[in-house]
Amino acid sequence: MTYLGVSGMQYSGEKFPDARIIVAEDSNVFTSMIRQRLKEIFDIDVEICRTYEDLMAANELSDEDVTLAISNINLPGAENGEALEYLTDLSIPTIVFTSTFHEKTREKLLAKDIVDYVLKDNIFAVEMLVESVCRFLTNHDHHVLIVDDSPTARALLSSRLKRYNFRVSMADSGAKALEILKANSDIGLVVTDYNMPDIDGFELTRRIRAVRGSHELRIIGVSSSSDRLLSARFLKIGGNDFMLRPFIDEEFYCRVNQNLDTLVQIRAGRKRAQVAA
Repeated sequence: MTYLGVSGMQYSGEKFPDARIIVAEDSNVFTSMIRQRLKEIFDIDVEICRTYEDLMAANELSDEDVTLAISNINLPGAENGEALEYLTDLSIPTIVFTSTFHEKTREKLLAKDIVDYVLKDNIFAVEMLVESVCRFLTNHDHHVLIVDDSPTARALLSSRLKRYNFRVSMADSGAKALEILKANSDIGLVVTDYNMPDIDGFELTRRIRAVRGSHELRIIGVSSSSDRLLSARFLKIGGNDFMLRPFIDEEFYCRVNQNLDTLVQIRAGRKRAQVAA
């Protein structure tokens, strides 16, 4: 196992030589560092685009789909964010790598459904970018179940998780969730609403824990309630985490990552123990 980024994410060492990654960045220092790190860790030969014209040519003169773009907000020839607009308008998954950042910038970025953003404001910036790339490339290994009786809430959570490249299933009730879990043993994370008409989030968690422990499946409870005791009650019956709506996007993604990282670590530890035995 390799540890990446500042979070200590465990990475299996899988290579992705067929992934097509475009880096839209005009800094020689950063492009050199990004190219070197992505090559040595993932065996990916990235394409460097130093201008807006380069970016459009790289995309339009190739029949191969772009797996992921890493883009500065501003490029020569696109000083007002046109490069990012171009990428997101084409629904190309994009990680923004920028030194220009404030509250309004953040709101605009998240409104464009980007994958992530990484700030060039510290010595770990490239390593944080590498971690973000790794998560996007490996998130498809994780199957997440969303349980909520609200179609709007399900759609919102699903779009967020799919943006990060997770595989997603959805259930509109606790009973349906149990059916899906029984049929899909690869589900590693359940995100469940508390207030549901048939089986609420507490009871669903109890029933799940009767057959699958935290070493096999992580559970995050969510609620719009103002009752601060809900989180304590949820955690005491077997939940692993709890969040109140409305979510902050970055916090939601970090909580999901932390729970899945824990699951990966547990599975790796159990596998090592089995080999040693």
